[in-house]
Amino acid sequence: MDTINNFNSHVMGSYGRYPLVMEKGSGAVCCDENGKRYIDFGSGIGVNSLGYCDEKWADAVCAQVRTLQHSSNYYYTGVQARFAEKLCAITGYDKVFFCNSGAEANECAIKIARKYSFDKYGKGRSDIITLENSFHGRTMATLSATGQEVFHNYFFPFLEGFINVPAGDISALKAALGDSVCAVMIEYIQGEGGVNVLDKEFVDALYELCAEKDILVIADEVQTGVGRTGKFLAGEHFGKHADITTLAKGIAGGIPMGACLAGEKVSAVLTPGTHGSTFGGNPIACAGGLAVLEKAGSREFLDEVSKKAEYIKASVSSFEETVSVSGIGLMIGIMLRSKKAADVAAEAQEKGLLVLTAKEKVRLLPPLTISYEELDEGLNILKEILKK
Repeated sequence: MDTINNFNSHVMGSYGRYPLVMEKGSGAVCCDENGKRYIDFGSGIGVNSLGYCDEKWADAVCAQVRTLQHSSNYYYTGVQARFAEKLCAITGYDKVFFCNSGAEANECAIKIARKYSFDKYGKGRSDIITLENSFHGRTMATLSATGQEVFHNYFFPFLEGFINVPAGDISALKAALGDSVCAVMIEYIQGEGGVNVLDKEFVDALYELCAEKDILVIADEVQTGVGRTGKFLAGEHFGKHADITTLAKGIAGGIPMGACLAGEKVSAVLTPGTHGSTFGGNPIACAGGLAVLEKAGSREFLDEVSKKAEYIKASVSSFEETVSVSGIGLMIGIMLRSKKAADVAAEAQEKGLLVLTAKEKVRLLPPLTISYEELDEGLNILKEILKK
């Protein structure tokens, strides 16, 4: 408890933390400072995409640390160029802006959308539609964009220019798409909102309506991207390619990294001086990112992610306590019959399994590299908890 007491004495209390002090990890297993072992079905909320300390990833990061740890963006680096080239090739985007987080990537997307509209149509066309129950970050702009009232408190005034419509309501979307709108921002799967998958009919209508009015579509794939759903981008499940896509979390395997991908239509919107990031495109993060892409960019690897997802879903669907299972790929939400998700997560941690919650659901975001043996061990713990 000395570590926890010391921590709480000096770190702001902005998180509700579990009483667990992590010390080390390998694959999908981590250990606390007392040597207790945990199967991790959360992977740092989807950040440790290759698990803990993947060997090739660690070698790439360590080699970069010993070569060049940082360079101002006034200069070029080869590792950032290689990472950008490979990321654009895999995703089919024209250009990318690198930053440090999902919120920052979404901030960049918002700025691109508004500047695109300003450059082409002038003032008065700056509103961005987002969906109810969405989550886009905790900066002032992304918090304002988030379609959950629970987050709209304390920090008044929030930024203007964001309109929320119910997810799946085509009529409400159509009514909101007025002359003041420059973009619609969506999550194909609302992660923090409860692992809710958007209806394909709604997504199809959204893209069609936006195309008619030259309104940009921004896909927030901070949690769904980089192979999490069994395809590199979740938009592939819907047959869609947004004008702008944002990535973060698993993109660099555990090192802070965000990316805002722009299609050809908007790839030249940002000009020198209109946006920036001191640490964006950091060489160490880019080296980690390249190692992630070497694995997550492979069709065989992504197919295996989908197989693991079906394996998990088949298992948890058989639990008597399970009401329903939502999500795509290794982004899974479990609706429970009588137990509270928060209580399940707390008990799981005590028994050596780390899981997440999303609203009333237990949420699973295991490493994409998790083995079937690790899956079985974790699923057995979860099964025992839910049997009680």
